[in-house]
Amino acid sequence: MAVPRPDSLSSLAALDSEVGLAKKLWIKCRRESVFAMYTPFAVCLASGNLKLETFRHYIAQDVYFLKAFAQAYELAEVCADDDDEKAVILQLRKDVLEELKMHDSFAEEWGSGDTTESTPNPATVRYTDFLLATASGKVEGLKAPGKLATPFEKTKVAAYTLGAMTPCMRLYAFLGKEFQTFLDPNEESHPYKKWIETYSSESFQASAVHTEDLLDKLSVSLTGEELDIIEKLYHQAMKLEIEFFNAQPLAQPTAVPLIKEPAFAEDRLMLFSDFDLTCTVLDSSAILAEIAIVTAPKSDQPLSESHITRMSSSDLRKTWEILSKQYTEEHEQCMESIMASVKAEQFSYEVLVEALQQLAEFEKRANDRVIESEVLKGLNLEDIKRAGERLILQDGCTAFFQKLIKSENVDVNVHVLSYCWCGDLIRSALLSGDLSVLNIHANELAFDDSISTGEIVKNMESPIDKVQAFRDILRNHEDKKNVTVYIGDSVGDLLCLLEADIGIVIGNSSSLRRIGDHFGVSFVPLFSGLVKKQKEYDEGSPSKWNSRSGTLYSVSSWAEIYAFVLGW
Repeated sequence: MAVPRPDSLSSLAALDSEVGLAKKLWIKCRRESVFAMYTPFAVCLASGNLKLETFRHYIAQDVYFLKAFAQAYELAEVCADDDDEKAVILQLRKDVLEELKMHDSFAEEWGSGDTTESTPNPATVRYTDFLLATASGKVEGLKAPGKLATPFEKTKVAAYTLGAMTPCMRLYAFLGKEFQTFLDPNEESHPYKKWIETYSSESFQASAVHTEDLLDKLSVSLTGEELDIIEKLYHQAMKLEIEFFNAQPLAQPTAVPLIKEPAFAEDRLMLFSDFDLTCTVLDSSAILAEIAIVTAPKSDQPLSESHITRMSSSDLRKTWEILSKQYTEEHEQCMESIMASVKAEQFSYEVLVEALQQLAEFEKRANDRVIESEVLKGLNLEDIKRAGERLILQDGCTAFFQKLIKSENVDVNVHVLSYCWCGDLIRSALLSGDLSVLNIHANELAFDDSISTGEIVKNMESPIDKVQAFRDILRNHEDKKNVTVYIGDSVGDLLCLLEADIGIVIGNSSSLRRIGDHFGVSFVPLFSGLVKKQKEYDEGSPSKWNSRSGTLYSVSSWAEIYAFVLGW
């Protein structure tokens, strides 16, 4: 789900050439699929505690949509030029008509009555109008309807129509499989088991694949500009799906989005985040070392007249390689030493803190070696700031923080806690994303006239230091109750992740998992955790998030964090 989002279909060539257009578009819209899954409606449906009245309303609205879907297939069949394509579209249309019959059975089973008596809501109308307009040829850059003289022009309309319909099929197939994991095969207690089984079934999965295959086939002869139109239609359809889900009326407390919790009318959201490899694509230590190497004098150049002498670039590179190799080897030895103890039968925060003292000592020794090596000596502050401005952040990270700090009616305080040797690098990176209001807590390089001396002002070197900073910050914000969220990716974040009410692990650090598992920490996919929380909700009694519970929530992208905390 952290696949980069290229700017245009032409750049998708970097993806596997064997992957068809439909698959590429689904990958590009993975963010939207996450937002659809994290809507309050979807979370409640997956948990099984969606109010029956809401489900009835959804079924009635979906009937309008499916009728438009069937009509769009009918129009696409007319435009298709190939008999095989027409046959596939005809079968897909029959599948939709069967789905409509299934909705009738839902209506009978859940007492929805006659679904034709309801009125489509605005979100439903926007979606159906979009589908039918596309299927009628009312697409930007296309001739007016009725003037499509050649078979090729008609085939384009069929391709555009499938571009607008395929995301719905793939999204429902995706949600069906995701929700299926919450069904107990030995129980019939889930009230929406039939709905989930329908969309997770092999037959529906096959229909989704047939739709994608047809889109691939219809798009083979299209130009790059025409493929861009299909991309826009696909993306628009995904957004309309999210709006369709969000338009379903919910008269019940929900676990998402977090900032809509009733408690935030009085409480403060304290959100903490690591920086390196949590927010960034590359580790900042490697970036600082590269700045030093690139800006250092060559071995055959005369020494600078500056009062700060530097190693040559070749000597710097060799020194950095030695430091990196030594760090990697000793870090692994440290991990093995920590795990030499007996595996915990249950989670104990205090035992874990004691064990991580070894890591704290290791990190401090490693930083001392860096200082003694003088690899960070002679860096220009302006070079560091420019590198920070160009620093690549994880997809969705900047957008999340930008939206969070602008949230209305919620008291939000954001802090970045980092081992980074240079807080100026972080500040420059965040300033370029218009995030200067974030509070930065990191180490600092010592400078003399904007040139680094090689010394590090040590503010935060270990998991122990991080969690102490976490606690100090909270002590300075005791004027109201705080709900704490920590986002991190490594063992260095482990204590803060556990100390927070909600600890969110991003990425796939093997050392974090190994240490966590060894000391009784549970790693639960965030969506699964939310479904469980939703099941625990009772009217007027919100489910609580607990610090030091031993449970952490894993995500694969910032889109999941955004969807959980802020919603669409």
